[in-house]
Amino acid sequence: MSSGGHGQGRRRPRGGGHEEEHENTERWLVSYSDMITVLMALFIVLFAISQVDQTKYIALRDSLSAGFGSPITTVVSGGQGAMTGGTNAKPDSVNLAADAGLTPTTAGQSKTDTATGATSSGVDPKTLAAAKAEANHLEAIEAEIKAKLDALGLADRVRFTINKRGLIIGLVADDVFFANGSADLTDTARQVLDGAGPALASLTEQISVEGHANILPVSGRYPTNWELSADRATQVLRRLVEADHVAPDRIMAVGFGDARPLVAGTSPEALTINRRVDLVVLSSAPEQVRALVPTLIPAQTNAGG
Repeated sequence: MSSGGHGQGRRRPRGGGHEEEHENTERWLVSYSDMITVLMALFIVLFAISQVDQTKYIALRDSLSAGFGSPITTVVSGGQGAMTGGTNAKPDSVNLAADAGLTPTTAGQSKTDTATGATSSGVDPKTLAAAKAEANHLEAIEAEIKAKLDALGLADRVRFTINKRGLIIGLVADDVFFANGSADLTDTARQVLDGAGPALASLTEQISVEGHANILPVSGRYPTNWELSADRATQVLRRLVEADHVAPDRIMAVGFGDARPLVAGTSPEALTINRRVDLVVLSSAPEQVRALVPTLIPAQTNAGG
């Protein structure tokens, strides 16, 4: 018998080769099931912590009430008063301070926290005192200007308002101050400015002269209401600086056109009131102090009081 050619008739030895491993196409199921398990555990925990334990709340209420030496009261929203002792009805809202017998601060009053120095309304006593001082200062300026205008019989030509910006002296720009479409000061306007001028000149605050116009279109020398309102403010500024000796480095003029009306619409009242110039005595107090000033003014005054 012939030995045959090289390599012919040979068989691969058993177990001598490496077979390709079978790919597991369902391996992703393991990660997916792990994710589902984690999510389920998360939702169980969220559900558990969202439940209010009424028994523990009552125990806490009783403990606080005993610590403060006050009777146990539970206030039910919508009721006519307080019920002493336990109740089967669940309160609409939980107020631990009320249940512990703590009395809330009466509206309009300020209760000081001796530990922090802050009031119960969250306002620092020093800030509140500074706001009161600033409000009194602005009211004193208003009173001085009113007295000057009263002597001239012109107090009813001016509107006074105190807000967080400061004291606003509103000159309603009807025919008493400016003719329609004009920035020329009338004789009455000069008298009002000269009456208020000495008080304004004695101040240290910055003064903003702000011109406004109504929504009626203009014609002639002014292309738009922007130029008209700016010219009116400039004419008022010049009178205060040149005739009433207000320091020029303490005063500025700006025109707002018809963008900031006091009264919306085209009624005769709106057209008259929105055509105006405001003298704003800008408060120099810090912002947190200025924010409190309007709340300390008993009543805002209009048209001279």
